[in-house]
Amino acid sequence: MLRTMIGMGLVLILVLAFAVHKNTMNSEYYRYETSNSPNSLDLEQIDENLSTWIVTTDSAITWVNVTVINAPVNSEIQVTSTSSLWYYSELLGVDGDEAFNCKEFDSISESCQEAYTHSQIIDEEVENMHGRVSLTLPIEGVGYVQAEDAEIAAAEAQALIIEETVLTTWEISLVEDEEVISSEGIEVSMIIVEHEYIGVTEFELDPIQETLYSLATLIGCFGLLIFVPMIAYFAGVWKEKLEEEEREEEPAPEY
Repeated sequence: MLRTMIGMGLVLILVLAFAVHKNTMNSEYYRYETSNSPNSLDLEQIDENLSTWIVTTDSAITWVNVTVINAPVNSEIQVTSTSSLWYYSELLGVDGDEAFNCKEFDSISESCQEAYTHSQIIDEEVENMHGRVSLTLPIEGVGYVQAEDAEIAAAEAQALIIEETVLTTWEISLVEDEEVISSEGIEVSMIIVEHEYIGVTEFELDPIQETLYSLATLIGCFGLLIFVPMIAYFAGVWKEKLEEEEREEEPAPEY
């Protein structure tokens, strides 16, 4: 049995080595990078006495972050995009749940709502409202495409960013009882996270690192396969030995 397991292990090592070599030397996947930089926007106040601001963007955006300071408690932030549907959830940006971004694998989280206008109640002196615009762009600035060569991969990555670039006007209003409130003493800022194409590289694996990982996994699996039967074997031998000792200690029957 041990010879069989060693033979299987060597075969698996060869298969893993071939897989690592193939994916390293001839990969069809390409890693593209985009900028992932926040940009603070210059808001234009429509009326200096009313809490309504507008700004126009023309870029590929993933995040929208609005901060309101010194607004009345229980008033409401309303953020509207004139030409782009975007997503909002109260879970976005919540401490302890930073990984939540409305996208779960290939589907959209049920807690995220898609609309042109979203609102949030103000309950603190400094209130932050977070939203997602594009769920297709790489949220960390790094994505992957499958292509025949680097040139095609670069064209696909650039096409993605162009497709997600939308000209839209954002309107931010603070309302209470469905009426826009006075802007006296209130500060409002808006930051967006924009993406621009940087470059593309062929996806590569580190053959030494992947081989070591594969060997460690292989040794661990076979170690368990050997360890468990050996425990059962020695437990059986030990039990048999104890039974033999008990039989030797029992007195012979008298006739």
